[in-house]
Amino acid sequence: MATNTNELPIVALTPGDCTGIGPEQTARILSDDRLSDAARLVVIGDARVLDMGMAHAGVKLDVERISSPKAARWGQGTVQLVDLGNTDPARFPLGKSNAESGRLTGETLSRAIEFAKAGEIDAIAFAPLNKRAMFDGGWKFPDEHKMFANLLGHKSYFSEMNVLDGQWMSRVTGHQSLREALDGINAESITDAIELVDRMMRRAGVARPRIAVAALNPHAGEGGLFGRDEIELIRPTVEAAAKRGIACSGPYPADTVYVRAFAGEFDSVVAMYHDQGQIATKLRGFNRGVTVTAGLETVFTTPSHGTAFDIVGQGVAKTGAFESAVRLAAQLASMKSSTKSLETSHAH
Repeated sequence: MATNTNELPIVALTPGDCTGIGPEQTARILSDDRLSDAARLVVIGDARVLDMGMAHAGVKLDVERISSPKAARWGQGTVQLVDLGNTDPARFPLGKSNAESGRLTGETLSRAIEFAKAGEIDAIAFAPLNKRAMFDGGWKFPDEHKMFANLLGHKSYFSEMNVLDGQWMSRVTGHQSLREALDGINAESITDAIELVDRMMRRAGVARPRIAVAALNPHAGEGGLFGRDEIELIRPTVEAAAKRGIACSGPYPADTVYVRAFAGEFDSVVAMYHDQGQIATKLRGFNRGVTVTAGLETVFTTPSHGTAFDIVGQGVAKTGAFESAVRLAAQLASMKSSTKSLETSHAH
């Protein structure tokens, strides 16, 4: 493992799709060492993309090119860059989805994953990418999370989660049509979602997360008037999980449960489908949320916002969500590392 207890975790930054705001965000958060208290950062990408990011952000970085993260030297005042030499941003118009740029975004992430598998980095925080561009570029997955799982050979349950103001928003189904999502809601998938958010939050340092489970139908089915999913499926599943020691409850009407969660009554809400949770979370703090790929061996985090094609190159892209993503990646990597140390010491 790359860290020990006396050192900060090593977090790889990838600059995202070079047609979006990722490169300038990456340059800006590296420009004043603002994250040096959270992690040791290494950039994995193309030097030309980082140069463009500096120009857009109006900052200058002292960059040292290295062959791999294990060759990095921190504390020298230089940005450590594994220059893949794979992406010439001059080839791609800014602010437009491009399949070849999407292919290279995926290639860069896959190289970062190789370093993670080799134990050279502890987590990956990636700047915004474009799912459509990546798909058109040959990464035939509905989202990057499924691509990560595929590259890691991960077979069991995992999910995307959104973290905002200490709230963890999870969901039973993800990036699929609403018709398909309804077919994917069952006792197993609801249980998986509840158990995963409980596990991830404990790993992030929350001793006993209070998890609210959202209903599927309006008014939680209104006693069976608008559907019996809550009565026959969701409530029994939630109660079974609670009997196993998870502090979960519900189902609660989806139009009010987020109000209660943001008021502090719950630490997490498990939504039944994508937009149920995403609309509430993005209204709460569009530029501050972090997306976590939960349940994989490698820690992945990213800002919850997208590539913001409308403001690329103007130097106005905010970095709050990306900074939060790096800090959360470091926190999860540290907790994972300490858990492994405990397991090792118990084994001896």
